[in-house]
Amino acid sequence: MSLLFRRADLFTILLFLTTTTILYAAEKVPGTLTVHDSLTSPNQPATIEATLTQTGLLTKTGLGGEPIALLIAGKVVATAMTGGDGRAFLSYTPKAKGVVPFTVRVGTTPSISATETGANLIVWERRSPMMAVEMAALMEDAEARRPMPDAAEELGKLTQFYYNVLYVVAENKAVGINDQVNAQVRQWLKDQKFPVGHILVLPSNTEAFGVKLDELHAAGWKTLKIGVGRTKAFAEAFLQRRLEAVMVPEPAKGEAPRKAKVAKEWKDVRKKM
Repeated sequence: MSLLFRRADLFTILLFLTTTTILYAAEKVPGTLTVHDSLTSPNQPATIEATLTQTGLLTKTGLGGEPIALLIAGKVVATAMTGGDGRAFLSYTPKAKGVVPFTVRVGTTPSISATETGANLIVWERRSPMMAVEMAALMEDAEARRPMPDAAEELGKLTQFYYNVLYVVAENKAVGINDQVNAQVRQWLKDQKFPVGHILVLPSNTEAFGVKLDELHAAGWKTLKIGVGRTKAFAEAFLQRRLEAVMVPEPAKGEAPRKAKVAKEWKDVRKKM
């Protein structure tokens, strides 16, 4: 074989390897990374759960074996690998109370496109008073997502010096997975200038919040003693546990449980607490 043909073959092989490398590098999977708010107290470890998925034609598939990093104030404070279901659990222990914004992102990997997202780590003293607010009670029009008059200002007054607020919202499959609902609620609250709080996305069945309320009390959050909501089921979750409930706006006749307090508008809520 002539030198000319050997050089031609070598060129073909190099071209093939280069083309294959470029194609391989370009074929990264576009992953979706989601995360939701977490709640803890000072000097207690918080577990932040992130989920990495790939969206197919009909379903979402968890992407396992991928590196995930947790960043606070721009610094990596924890790393973990996703399991077969795409979930990764990252641990962080805050030192002081407050709201700690955090970011999670996919680490260096040849298979997943770079992606990141964020949420809040809520750090509260367990002895501080808490109140739960049903998101439906903050919206005058759920379709247009228009806030109730004075709701942001009045809730701001309640939380400025006394209450920590926990926002409760029902899951909505039409919007997306719960982490996506969490992110949308967080952005809406920020846009409408509501105070920052812990967001809980729960199943839409009538017993869901009562179950969660029991879980929170069992976990030591026993200062959660009052709820402000719009639906009868939300108010009854508190009343059945001998806790206080305020309904706003004033429900239709017969819709308020017997021991529930009723406020015609948000300006009246503080008078009922």
